[in-house]
This record gives sequence, structure tokens and C-alpha cells, in this order.
Amino acid sequence: MKREKVTFKNSRGLILSGAIELPENNSPKAFAIFSHCFTCNKNLINVKYISEALSEKRIAVLRFDFAGLGDSQGNFAETDFSSNIDDLLYAAEFLTLNYEAPKLLVGHSLGGAASIVAAGQLASVKAVSLLGTPSTLDHIKRLFVNKMEEITHYGSAMIDVAGRDIEIGRGFVDDLANHNIKKSLNRLNKPLLILHSPEDEMVSIDHATEIFMAARHPKSFIALDGIDHLIKNIKDARYVGSLIGEWVMRYL
Repeated sequence: MKREKVTFKNSRGLILSGAIELPENNSPKAFAIFSHCFTCNKNLINVKYISEALSEKRIAVLRFDFAGLGDSQGNFAETDFSSNIDDLLYAAEFLTLNYEAPKLLVGHSLGGAASIVAAGQLASVKAVSLLGTPSTLDHIKRLFVNKMEEITHYGSAMIDVAGRDIEIGRGFVDDLANHNIKKSLNRLNKPLLILHSPEDEMVSIDHATEIFMAARHPKSFIALDGIDHLIKNIKDARYVGSLIGEWVMRYL
């Protein structure tokens, strides 16, 4: 496996940081983009090792930080779900101009929701894989429901996400109402793989059922038995990457 550090600009001119995992001795069969979860970054165990496992299947993967997170420029409080989608589309443009147009989108949690919407705008994408993804953006609101008065009054508030304090702006909250994930799924018309753990402590597996029902065929579901939401175990992450790699070959 080879790794190349890359940067590219989004629509607002912010420099986003990424890394491309490339097959060691073969040319890539296809390129993919991995979108990380809410307030996460490209260097989490699940992102890194799922990407590495895919590269062993000759699928090169661009993993990158959304604006305001990880090594990317920007203020997270000034971002929203729409800007995540925009960052993803600019990641696809970067690949298209410098490597090859992406054929696979992999998204974890909120990154999965962004992948659903973005895939509908990218003709090159042949398949989409979702990990622990919510079926509705209302799910995200539970993280700051007790901060809504403060966000409305002051324009932002600090919220606790997995033990970290993150500033959420009112724009993020308001933007959630502009997107309907189930409608985007129904319009997608691309092969979909849903991976979700019955023990997911952050996004109930009921969301996977709702996603499956809203999506069109071909669609597949794999239960990640005994795996936590963040897929913090390296062996689990590599297992998930191998599953995605085997599944997507049929569509490349």
C-alpha cells in the first residue's frame, strides 16, 4: 500500500487536507472517497483501516477532513450539512482532475448521509456504501436539543460530542431542515450497501431498516455484529473494508 498526502480547495477557497491510499504494486481498479462521521476526521481508526483494506482490493481511497475539522482549514461553527456535501463534491472534482473520477462513495454516520446526496450528483459514482448512517437528519438534533435556546439566542453553543466540546452554529441547525435523506435515497438508483451494527450505541439499527426500505434495488444489508459505532478495533475496520471491497467489485 502507498499513501499520498494531498490538499485541495473547496468552493469557499478553504484548503482541505486528504490522503490517498493506493494499491502497492498494481494500478487502481477504481477510486473511492471516504467521508468521515460528524465532528470526526480522516485519521480515525475506522477511516484509515477501512481505506487500507480497500486499497488491498485495488480500490484507491481518498479520505479527507471536512472544513473546520482535522487538518483542514475553516471554522466548524460556520459549516453545515450542505457544506459537507459541497466539500465531498469538490473532493470528487479533485480526483477527477488529478487521478480518476470516483466510482465508489463510502460514508460513515453523517458522512454516509452526505454520500447519499452527493452520489445523486456524481455521474461517475457506480455504488455507495453506508456505515452506521442515520436515516433522518433529525437524529443529529438530539445532540444539541438542550442547547437550542442558547443557539437561537447567541447564534452558537458548545455541545459535547463523544467527550469533546464542539461549537455548533445556528446555520448548521437551520440547514438540517433543507435535506430529506429518504427522498434522496429513493431518487438514487445506484447499488447500495448498508452496514450497521445491532449494538450501535449512537445510531440505532432501526435507521438501517428505514434506509433499506427507502432505497431502490439493488440494495444489500450486512449486520456488523458486535462492532461499535466508531469501529474502533483495527481488525473490525479491516473486516468492514474487505466486505465493501468484495461487494463493490460486481459494479466496477
